[in-house]
Amino acid sequence: MSESRSPSRSESSRSESGRAGSSRSESSRSGAGQPGAGVPAPVWDPAQYLRHAGHRARPFADLLARVPPPPTDAPRIADLGCGPGNVTALLADRWPAAHITGYDNSPEMLDKAVVEHAGPTPGGGRLDFAPADVRTWTPPEPYDLIVSNATLQWVPGHAGRFADWVAALKPGGALAFQVPGNFAAPSHTIMRALAGSARWRDRLDGGVLRHDDAVLGPGEYLERLTALGCAADVWETTYVHLLQGEDPVLDWVKGTGLRPVLTVLADDPGARDAFLAEYRTALREAYPAGPHGTPFPFRRIFAVARKEA
Repeated sequence: MSESRSPSRSESSRSESGRAGSSRSESSRSGAGQPGAGVPAPVWDPAQYLRHAGHRARPFADLLARVPPPPTDAPRIADLGCGPGNVTALLADRWPAAHITGYDNSPEMLDKAVVEHAGPTPGGGRLDFAPADVRTWTPPEPYDLIVSNATLQWVPGHAGRFADWVAALKPGGALAFQVPGNFAAPSHTIMRALAGSARWRDRLDGGVLRHDDAVLGPGEYLERLTALGCAADVWETTYVHLLQGEDPVLDWVKGTGLRPVLTVLADDPGARDAFLAEYRTALREAYPAGPHGTPFPFRRIFAVARKEA
């Protein structure tokens, strides 16, 4: 796992090689997280995000298992929405000689990534990080692989960026991404319903939260990618995570989907705690604890698109 990487890389400075504007992020990790007009961008908490690092990393590992061999022996790789860098480090495990740049627009996430993971890799490669806004990021050079894990759901109209990214791939290179497909799940619908209720709508019902059009369906991604001349592999999986501890679903979403609400209410701790109390009660009913933990179904959509060699 990425947490085991050598601290010898922790003193490396953040790369400034990014060509895109910097602002704020998820993710994811993450690398976008742009709210509606007038709404503050989410502030991310790497420690909270990493509380469920094992569950969050598994889809990325499943995505990488389907990525074809890169066209060069020392591949150039971009990770869009790298978050705290824990899954970016898995790319170096898979391709030890690669030069990998993780892009994100959260200073908190990038600082964590640099301290924990930046620097030379044991296989002769390099891992660095740079600020970038995925909405406008344009590849500054040809890439063997452009990958994104649980980030593009924060980027409205992200499918419109595929053409630029595929154009920057070397022949035989790949674009691979994974996005949550659970915006109709109770964890999201309850959050949106609560934000739109009479008590909260004045503060939270103005583009703060995403809706179920944040991502496309698998068939739509397949159509978009094949239209660009790629050989595309698109699939979906529903994981049933067995979470431990008290109110674990709330703990999970506090690291990701709930960040916009927590950011808007950050200056009013009383309101924040009141919202969390209402949301917690509803989540306990929607996701009851079992004898071995709390089952948390989570649908995800995957795509790997290979450019013709």
